[in-house]
Amino acid sequence: MIALKWNKKYALEQAGDDAELLEELLEIFKDSFQSDLRLLEQGLAENSAGKIMAAAHSIKGAAASLGILGIHELAMQIEDDSRGGGVDLARENIAVLQALLQELKRL
Repeated sequence: MIALKWNKKYALEQAGDDAELLEELLEIFKDSFQSDLRLLEQGLAENSAGKIMAAAHSIKGAAASLGILGIHELAMQIEDDSRGGGVDLARENIAVLQALLQELKRL
C-alpha cells in the first residue's frame, strides 16, 4: 500500500504559516481530488488515456502544492503511463487512490 506521505511542514510554509488557510486549502484539495477521481474513473470506463492523463495531471499538481507526496508520486506515474496511451496503471491503482482519499479525509 502506498502511504500518504504528507509533508505538513512544507504545506504550512506554502500557506504562509497560516494554519487556518492550510485547513481551507486541504478541504479544497479533498473536493478537487474526489472530482478528479471521478474523471479518472470515467476515463477508465471509456478506456480514454487522455481523460486519465488530464485527471492524473490535476491530482499530481494539487498534491505537490500541498506536499502530499504519496498521491503526487502515484498520480505522476499514472500520468506518464497514460501519456503513452496506457490505462493499466490507472486501473491497477484506482483503489489505492480512493484509499488515499479516505486517509486524507481523516486528517
